[in-house]
Amino acid sequence: MKQLFTSESVTEGHPDKVCDQIVDAILDEYIRGDEYSRVAVEALATYGLIVIAGEVTSNAHVEVPSMVRSVIREIGYNSHDSGLDAEGYKIITSIHEQSPDIARGVVSNNEVIGAGDQGLMFGYACNETEELMPMPIMLANRLTMRLAEVRKKGVLTWLRPDGKSQVTVEYEGNIAKSIKAVVLSAQHAPEVDIETIRKELMDKVILPVCNELLASDAKIYINPTGRFVLGGPSADTGLSGRKVIVDTYGGMCKHGGGAFSGKDPTKVDRSASYMMRYIAKNIVASGLADRCEIQIAYAIGVAEPIAVNVNTFNTGKIPDEDISALVLKEFDLTPLGIIKRLELRRPIYRKTAAYGHFGRNEPEFTWERTDSIDIFKSRGVR
Repeated sequence: MKQLFTSESVTEGHPDKVCDQIVDAILDEYIRGDEYSRVAVEALATYGLIVIAGEVTSNAHVEVPSMVRSVIREIGYNSHDSGLDAEGYKIITSIHEQSPDIARGVVSNNEVIGAGDQGLMFGYACNETEELMPMPIMLANRLTMRLAEVRKKGVLTWLRPDGKSQVTVEYEGNIAKSIKAVVLSAQHAPEVDIETIRKELMDKVILPVCNELLASDAKIYINPTGRFVLGGPSADTGLSGRKVIVDTYGGMCKHGGGAFSGKDPTKVDRSASYMMRYIAKNIVASGLADRCEIQIAYAIGVAEPIAVNVNTFNTGKIPDEDISALVLKEFDLTPLGIIKRLELRRPIYRKTAAYGHFGRNEPEFTWERTDSIDIFKSRGVR
């Protein structure tokens, strides 16, 4: 049976991703000054205004407005014609300490004693790409990363920071076969004509990423409205935590109730999602299953998870309930256990805030390691 599946990605200049990078840069700075910082910060960016609000308990001090402007400049918004002028925006901050009612169940003497909130989280892996990620989201992310690369290297001097991609892949059964459609929208300088935009984005962005997989009848849409000059928060209000499907598996996997960016690792919305990716990836890398989705659930102030469920979509070599039992036996799934296992008390989060939290084999992304495959290769449950 043939079917189509579509995923999207956005560049670092997309308004929501601007906000995610701002709050993760703030988080990193607090952790850099105090690794035990507890941070839950959100951002809103719109025309002429950026608002930072949230809760922070830390011995570190962060100059939030200067951090915000630094992130905006690094993204590439450093002039009015780019859609956001880092120096010209008003920045409002409203940050206070974490509620003591929450803190009493989460941390004691700087050690995590319970989950920072109730909630459910998911992790996923599959064997259709080298990264053990779904092909549609990997291709969508590569396209937006390529847009940023050709902009920053000056290959396409008329590009601006905002942009989006969308990739539709045809599957036969569970096997990804070819790309049936690509949508690419890129912010540009006003003087460049649409014919140049479409030709150069095809030649310099789409073909280098997608050429070998493009179906002969693939539909290609490049800047389909014909004009994308005004971009970033000046054109569209951005909010942190609004691109959760872009951040994860492109819709191929279920998603829990919480976003990631702006949250320190005592918040299981983030840390447990990373741990579930780590475990699911090691299950698939071991050959125990072709696809694996893991759900975990917590109660606020309680260290041990209240439930773990493994679903291998009938691709597992042993029953799913046996894999669930193996996961519970072999891994410390308390918040503190996760933080230690994945080395999460480090200033690593700004990098995760654009182009996906998963499928990136870089030193900061410890949850992408496959150093636990021997646990699953044994295929035994004692």
